[in-house]
Amino acid sequence: MLTVVDKPVIQYVVDEALEAGIEHLVFVTGRGKGVIEDYFDIQYELEQTLRERSKTAELTLLAGILPKAGMASFTRQQEPLGLGHAVWCARDIVGNEPFALLLPDMIMRGEKGCMKGMMDLYDETGGNIIAVEECHPDLAHKYGIVGVGEAIGEGFKITGMVEKPAKGTAPSNFFINGRYILQPEIFEILETQERGAGNEIQLTDGMLKLAAKQEFAGYHFRGETFDCGAKDGFILANVAYALERADIRGSVEQEIRNLLARLKG
Repeated sequence: MLTVVDKPVIQYVVDEALEAGIEHLVFVTGRGKGVIEDYFDIQYELEQTLRERSKTAELTLLAGILPKAGMASFTRQQEPLGLGHAVWCARDIVGNEPFALLLPDMIMRGEKGCMKGMMDLYDETGGNIIAVEECHPDLAHKYGIVGVGEAIGEGFKITGMVEKPAKGTAPSNFFINGRYILQPEIFEILETQERGAGNEIQLTDGMLKLAAKQEFAGYHFRGETFDCGAKDGFILANVAYALERADIRGSVEQEIRNLLARLKG
């Protein structure tokens, strides 16, 4: 719910999903996260206040945020047992269908939304799709890395996956950036998945088992990703999105110049 310029991070991720044609949103939350559910609900008091003050533009914006009735579901992950476990918690809502997974602390900016590009590739290939980006080879040990195979569409076939490989051993410099399209068979794997790194149920471990039976492709996202779970990523996201806004770009740009000048002085 941290705000980037004037929208919470999760709203950027929901907008990306809706742009890609996602029809049902499933939120996996934990204890104390009721504010997320409330955010995507009708806010009677706020709407009434806006009407009384003739804030038409704000009312229109609020209506645009609200998913249609029955379009959003919420479920709890009672224990913080890792991403794989969080995905498994949504199994009964998702059912026996392919699904998209978007990590809500990662927001992405590009000419085409990352998930939209993934859906286009999925229409060509089917199977499982993982969004990937390039990093400097010297930094590959910090990420989940995929092996690069035959080129297909705006991506390639994935030949392998490794989580944070030792320096100098990475199969490529393409890292997994937090967007996935997965087949429902992953749920059965995650149900009996042993705990891995950090004593958590790791999604990557589950995907490796699924890859033995099904094909995986990588969608090469050519844009910018901001990790809002990290201090620098959150700050950079605010700067980048503020500079995109015609109504505030001038003042923000000037203040950044002033600040840099003062720091140099």
